[in-house]
Amino acid sequence: MASLTLIESLAGFGSFLGYFATATVLLMLFSLIYGKVTPYPEFNLIKQGKVAPAISFTGAMLGFVAPLASAVSHSIAILDMIVWAVIALTVQIGVFIALRLLFSSLCNAIADDSIAAAILLGGLSFSIGILNAACMTY
Repeated sequence: MASLTLIESLAGFGSFLGYFATATVLLMLFSLIYGKVTPYPEFNLIKQGKVAPAISFTGAMLGFVAPLASAVSHSIAILDMIVWAVIALTVQIGVFIALRLLFSSLCNAIADDSIAAAILLGGLSFSIGILNAACMTY
């Protein structure tokens, strides 16, 4: 059995840092864009201690991070990961818009701290994110 030196084990650390930093920036970008798309002041409501916006936002983040992680795992370069992250972001925004059209009172319910509405939005966002991630096995 061959033994690795510490330097050999850390050979991919630079790539790790590049992907991790880029993915972190993409998550922050997603959070900002998602916060702008929702018609209620999501971050302010969360700061006020409202649970429903926190649940729905967490589901949306997980729905974005799942395909982002798949893109990191399957991409051949950081630019490739970024392209697929933009696709994942677009899908998550699309999920929110579709649910908003299907359930006209969804946004008001979340702003009013309805846990049921938040679980529906967060759960569907995460579910679509998992499907999105599974489809990114190119």
